[in-house]
Amino acid sequence: QVQLVESGGGLVQAGGSLRLSCAASGNIFSINAMAWYRQAPGKQREWVANISRGGTTAYADSVKGRFTISRDNAKNTVFLQMNSLKPEDTAVYYCHIITAASYNYWGQGTQVTVSS
Repeated sequence: QVQLVESGGGLVQAGGSLRLSCAASGNIFSINAMAWYRQAPGKQREWVANISRGGTTAYADSVKGRFTISRDNAKNTVFLQMNSLKPEDTAVYYCHIITAASYNYWGQGTQVTVSS
């Protein structure tokens, strides 16, 4: 069984920063891709950023230049540093992993609220 535990969400003023973490545990031999998604009220879940095992990153245009994704392979953990936050970044943020065996897992979500 695999568990993803997210932390770091909260309430912040516009222009502020937050750092999300997501630690994977359980029967994991190796993790290939790790990613963050978000879902705002009344909207579909959208991709935010992803990082390969080798460290190659990609970002949605809406967060490029403000968010940074990183990972610690030894700890099976992925991070999302969010700077210059905007009210439109308000959402529940979910981490997602794809293991070497091509299984997909989602975290439970962490709320990020940005006040204007």
